[in-house]
Amino acid sequence: MLERLNMDGRVVVITGGGTGLGLEMVRHLARAGADLAIAGRRPGPIEAAAAEVEALGRRAIAVPTDVSDSAQADRLIETARHHFGQIDVLINNAALVSDNAPTPIWEISDGEWQAALDVNLSGAFYCSRAVSRPMVDQGQGKIVNVASGFGLRGGRDIYMYCCTKGGVIQLTRVLSFSLARHGITANSIVPGFIPTVGTDSDIREALPRSGAYLPTGKLGRPEDIGPVAVFLSSTASDYMTGETFTLDGGGLAGGLAPTGYAPLIPLEP
Repeated sequence: MLERLNMDGRVVVITGGGTGLGLEMVRHLARAGADLAIAGRRPGPIEAAAAEVEALGRRAIAVPTDVSDSAQADRLIETARHHFGQIDVLINNAALVSDNAPTPIWEISDGEWQAALDVNLSGAFYCSRAVSRPMVDQGQGKIVNVASGFGLRGGRDIYMYCCTKGGVIQLTRVLSFSLARHGITANSIVPGFIPTVGTDSDIREALPRSGAYLPTGKLGRPEDIGPVAVFLSSTASDYMTGETFTLDGGGLAGGLAPTGYAPLIPLEP
């Protein structure tokens, strides 16, 4: 079983890989043996992430990329293919964190709405489109999209994030249904409330301050997503496609609304 989780010789392209959940996925994938092309809008963080991968004895390149620009998404995939000779896995993780801040609908500008669509949904589409033909030609590949619990439920005044992350889940389903006959799988990771550096701002007000409302009684940690990314990127998940892997401490399963308030009645007997 552990042999199938080994990522030796496999090449992963990951967007938004320089910070937060993306960086933790990079670290876990490298420890599992993967070589990585790490994309992000800021060169500094992705170059530091690539240095971490190389320190673990794996190959890595940092490719500055704004995935909202389809030409840059195409260039990312072509650069990775040219450097490594193949791409086995694409992880669409890049997202605008700022669109997670609650904003009344009448205050949302056309530009803010479009920016969220361009990065969160169109970016995942552009990268998936660019990598799909090479994966079809090689007869195998994996696409992993990072969505959100807000893609499966409403959030008060969180329009852009909820709508785009819901779209990411639907993109995953269509990819899985359409590409399975070519040996390509597509699955979604759906994180719950996992504080990162990106949420340490006024956006944090939109998130619960503790995990008291969750069945597990605690919020997630960025490193919790790493093993899930490794599993979905490895051959261990070959017979799974179109699936949604939720990582939220049981929040969705318990039907708990993300209001920030803990239940009055203790969850334990």
